This record gives sequence, structure tokens and C-alpha cells, in this order.
Amino acid sequence: MSRVVISAAIRGATAFVAEAETNLDAAIRDRGEDHKVEFPGTAFQLPMIHALMGLEVTTLGGLKPVIAHCRELLPAEPSEKLWLPYLGAGLDAGVTALLAMEATCALRYVDAEAIEDGFTGFISDTILRELGIQLVDGRMPGFAAVLGPAPTDEVALHVVRELQKRSILTFLMCNSDGVSMRDQLARQDVELGWDTYIVPVGRDTHSAIYVLDWAIRGGLTFGGHKKGDWESCLRYCRERIFAFGITFGPIPDDWYAVGAGAIAMGFPVISDHESTPEVRPTGVTTYEALVRQTDPEQIVPTCIEVRGVKVKVEEVDIPVSFSPAFEGERIRREETYVQFGGKYSKAAELLETAELDEITDGEIIVRGQDIDAAEAGGVMDVGIHIRVAGRKMKADFDGIFERQVHRYCNEAMGFMHTGQRDQIWCRVSKTAFEAGFRLKHIGTILHAKLHDDYGAIVDKVAVTICTDPAEVQDLIDHAVPAFAARDERVAGMTDESVDTFYSCTLCQSFAPNHVCMITPERLGLCGAYNWLDGQAAYEINPTGCNQPVVKGTCIDQQRGEWEGVNQFVYDHSNRGVERFSAYSLMENPMTSCGCFECIVAIVPEANGVMIVNREYPGETPIGMPFSTLAGSVGGGAQTPGFLGVGRLYLTSKKFISAEGGLSRLVWMPKDLKEAMRERLEQCAADQGLDGFVDKIGDETVGTTSEALLEHLAKVGHPALEMDPIF
Repeated sequence: MSRVVISAAIRGATAFVAEAETNLDAAIRDRGEDHKVEFPGTAFQLPMIHALMGLEVTTLGGLKPVIAHCRELLPAEPSEKLWLPYLGAGLDAGVTALLAMEATCALRYVDAEAIEDGFTGFISDTILRELGIQLVDGRMPGFAAVLGPAPTDEVALHVVRELQKRSILTFLMCNSDGVSMRDQLARQDVELGWDTYIVPVGRDTHSAIYVLDWAIRGGLTFGGHKKGDWESCLRYCRERIFAFGITFGPIPDDWYAVGAGAIAMGFPVISDHESTPEVRPTGVTTYEALVRQTDPEQIVPTCIEVRGVKVKVEEVDIPVSFSPAFEGERIRREETYVQFGGKYSKAAELLETAELDEITDGEIIVRGQDIDAAEAGGVMDVGIHIRVAGRKMKADFDGIFERQVHRYCNEAMGFMHTGQRDQIWCRVSKTAFEAGFRLKHIGTILHAKLHDDYGAIVDKVAVTICTDPAEVQDLIDHAVPAFAARDERVAGMTDESVDTFYSCTLCQSFAPNHVCMITPERLGLCGAYNWLDGQAAYEINPTGCNQPVVKGTCIDQQRGEWEGVNQFVYDHSNRGVERFSAYSLMENPMTSCGCFECIVAIVPEANGVMIVNREYPGETPIGMPFSTLAGSVGGGAQTPGFLGVGRLYLTSKKFISAEGGLSRLVWMPKDLKEAMRERLEQCAADQGLDGFVDKIGDETVGTTSEALLEHLAKVGHPALEMDPIF
């Protein structure tokens, strides 16, 4: 172990602790020990302190023992005990630095100085959960934290594009001079933000704590680990969160200290500077390391190799880059070469099953004018007709495969796709057009990806793309009845009509004890998988995360409990969950991983339940916002009275039917209510609940139980007359 590295880390940590102590003394002097301190949008107060020290710090005075502990544990001189994977009763210099940095950044939020325009600052629990499904299904295999600017703008662009190509989320942080790759990328018109996997975090080295806070919450949110269980939290990061750091130029003491903390969490640091001493521990892991790589072309491959990130680089034969990192790219009007659909023209896409002898695999036909016939900024009609054949192909899969068109097309850099069916809107950027992107490349993408993702089912894919207005209208006229028939087929399925459900253990990479049970009338809690998706996934990969679960003998029809389901859940939850009720909130409810779209929670005073979606930031009638509630629901534990769900489950006839179903719903955020109004009104009408939707309270009525009860009594909400919920 290099004494140079250890000494630098100790000096850096000492400076961070001294800074935090000075700032805390000043804050207490100005505001008093009882002044509130918090990060926004998290259930874990100050996450690093919460996880590693077990302290729930909510006031300035609560930071005093943190600083005292840092002082007590801060090494006075280099020791070979530093940076080992398990540290006994103490913390190394790097983790001590992280605790001090977190204290300093929390104080910045007290003084409203935490973030500036263009930086994300503290990363909320909501964002963690929104990205959860991408982390667990492999679309986002890991993340990188880049500290400081690259030596040139060209190197910055190369590194970021290589990370995007591998679908790795990239966080950008400034050095002590306030400079990062953000400005270098902006000069090259690179779109930044969560949607493109490039996120500027903060204005100095301290902002690295926001990224590491995001990581440490993985164990708390998905792993079910408790505050203060620092060894388990660090082990979770090492084993389940694939991340690494990149630094450019000479490494100062503060960077060494931050790097030491990252390495203690299992995240290696790769430096491009020739003077950087390497640290490669042996006998424990290969990834707890400080590695030197001076060749800019090899920086990203070295990161991947050292951390062991499992990436899949998409090779699709089109003239622009292709990766999930471009899925959220937005093309502004002034950047657009041509657009289709929306309010500007007719556009539709349809995928249909064909017989094997009806189509030729790989045939891509473009009928009508191509986009090079349009003027820059122009508009065209477009129809995309995909025909798929295979020995295992079923018409039931049409809608499932068709939903992937949105994702596949968006992964092409410079192509934007929104909507579905006959309501699509697409744009091609000027940059993509100049690179040679044409309509045939849409077919190339769809052919390659459908074979890649559904190879066990798909034998042939043929795509026809038309731009003639009359032909586009013909496709729409053909597609609309097909869409209606598809909807009717899915809508007619019930839990009673099948003898098999489908499991989803995809999220066990993050929540080891969680098992999601998907039924025809209850989609996955992430909102991304329904029963047909589970069926298709099983046929594609019989040994994968979606397995058929034979219901077996019914134990309780009202609660939705079956012997076969119980046995499966018990066997696949590490024997942590013995019984599972599909329709009950109160008795043996389904576990949650943390990727849920919404949380259903009991409101005892109202004899009902509320539902809150992760996009809603405000308070609720039970005194907790989504972020606080989510801290109690995830991690693979059964929590009676609380349930993570996909939002469409709300309009299922099986929605908490054991407790009375939709009639129990007394409160939900207004935006969610309006977004689902049509579905809710239809569901309420089917159950004879006239005018029910307007009886549901929302934040405009109030966010306290008292205000809610007053509203419910005024409108005559049925929950008030129902049997006690427990």
C-alpha cells in the first residue's frame, strides 16, 4: 500500500473534517442547535450518516456527534489498516471524509446555497426508484462519477460517448476550481440530463457525496438493511452496485480522500495522470483499487474491466450511435430536419403476426419519398408496418412486441419517438440526417432488436415503411380494428380464467427477498410488466426471471391465496415470506422491491386508503410524503397496511378487493387523479359508484386527516359507511 496515497487521503479527510466543524460552529452560532437540517426528497435524512453511523440527524445540533466521531476516528498517520474491505470498529480516512462532506453539504442546504442552475445537487429517492427498473433489468449496468474536466474537449466527448454506448449513467462533478466536463460537453452541444445519462451534479469536489449518497441508499432502499448496519450497507454496495470513478490530471489531497471513500464502498478509481500511484489489493477483491490509465482511448474499457461491469454494446448497422442512453434524448424544433405525426401529419405503427412463408426475414421496404426529399424543418406522413413470424409466435405477443418500438427507435441518437399505435410523433435531427440516417434504418433497428431480444420466438422480421398519405391512411384503417381486438382480448382476461400466474424476480439483484407475482388483473408493481409480458418472457427465456406459477388449491378466494403461489413465494424469497395474499392490503400483502410507481397506505381515521405516486412531492393525510413512506415499504418486506403498486392496478377489479376495493380510496394527488380520470370513472361505474371520482380527496381539499375527514363527510364518501378496515 502506497504511503503517498494514504498520507494524501488523510490530509484530504482532515481538511474536510476541519471545514465541516468550522461551518457547523458558524451555523449553530447564527441559527441555534435546534435549526432544521435535511436533504430534500429522502426518507433517510443524511444518508451516509444514517447508513454508517445509525444517526437520524434532523437538526444542526445533531451534527455535533458526527463531527466528534470524525475527529475520533481520523487517522493521525498512515496505517496499513486503511482501505481494507472490513474495518473492524472504525472507519478509514476516506469514509470519514464522506461523513464530513455530507455534513458540509447539508449545511449548504440550510443556507440555500447547495446547488446552482445546471446542477442536480442532492439526488432524491424518487429518482433512485425511477431508475431502479433500468438498474435491475440491465439496461443501465452501472454508473460512473467523473471528477474534473478532461484534458481536451475531444477527450471529454469521447469518454462520455463511450459510456453512453455502454448505457452507463455518468455523473459530472467539478474540481475545487469549479470546472467540470459539463462546460466541455456544452461547447459541443451534447444534451445533458437524466434522460441522456449525463448528469452534472455540483460545483465542487464536495458534490461527490451526492453520488455516493445515491449509492449507499441502494442497501437501505432495495436491500432492506437498517441504519447503522454499516458493514452490510458497504457490502451491498460492493456486491450489487457497479460503479467507478474517473479523474483527470494530477490528484490533489481532497480527491484522494473522496477516492478513498469510494474505494471503501467497492468503487475503483481510474486516473489518467502518469504520476498517480496504483493501488491493487490482493486476496480480497480486484475492484477496490486506484488504477492508472494514460491512454484516453482505453479509459472506459479499463473502468469496465476493473469493476467487472457487465455491459452489452449494441451493434446495429445504422450511421448513428445506438444505446439506451439516447432513449430520453429530446430534439428541439430548431434541431429537427423532419418530423412525422403528432399534430403535424398522419403517422402510425402496427406489428402483426405473419406465417413463416408469408415474409422474408430482413426485408425492409420503403414506399414513397424518403426524408431527403423533405426540406429542413419539414413534415411528412409515415406508416410503419412490422410483420413477425416464428414457430412460437402468437398473436398475443403482438402488442408486447409493438410496445418495444418506442424504446428501440429512441435508442438511435438523433431520432425521437413518442406515443404508440396511431398516435405517434417522431423527429429526425439535422445531425442524424447529415450522418446518413434514412427511413430504412428504422427497419434495420426493428429487425435487429426484435431478433436480439426475442430470438427464442422470432424467426423472421419484415418491415414496410410508407410515406404516401393514402397508403398511410390505409394502414391506419387496417390498424384501428386490430388495436380494438387486442385491447378486448387483454381486458377480458381475469385471474379466474387462468390456472397459472407469472413471477418476476428481476429486482432480486437489488432486493434479494422480493418476489413479484403478476396476474391477469394485477400488473407488476413497477408498472412495466403485465401477465402477457410474463408469458412472453418465459417463452423467450425459460430459465429467466419470469416463471410460471401454478396457482394450485385455493386457500382463500377473497384474499387471493393459493397453495402453489405460497410455496413458490416461500422457495424464491430465500424462505423469507411464507404466505402471500394477492388481493389484501392488510393480510400477508405482496412484498415490494422499491421500483413501485405508487404506494397504497391505510388512512385509519377515514376507514380507507390513500394512494400516492412517486412524482408527487407534497405531504399526505397520514403525515408522510412519498419519500418517507417508501422507506418503510421497500426492501422485500411485507408491511401490512402499506403496498407498492403499479398505477394501473388501481383500476383493476381486484384492487385490494379483500378490503372492499375501490370504495376504500379516499385520497390521491390531483395530477394522478386527472391522469387516470377516464379509467377511474369507468371502473367506478362498473361497480355502481356514481360520481365517485370527485368524492376522492386530493391536496386541494387538504393534506391533513382532519381536512380529509371533513371533505369525505361533506361528499358522502362510501368508505365512511363501510365495515372497519381492520
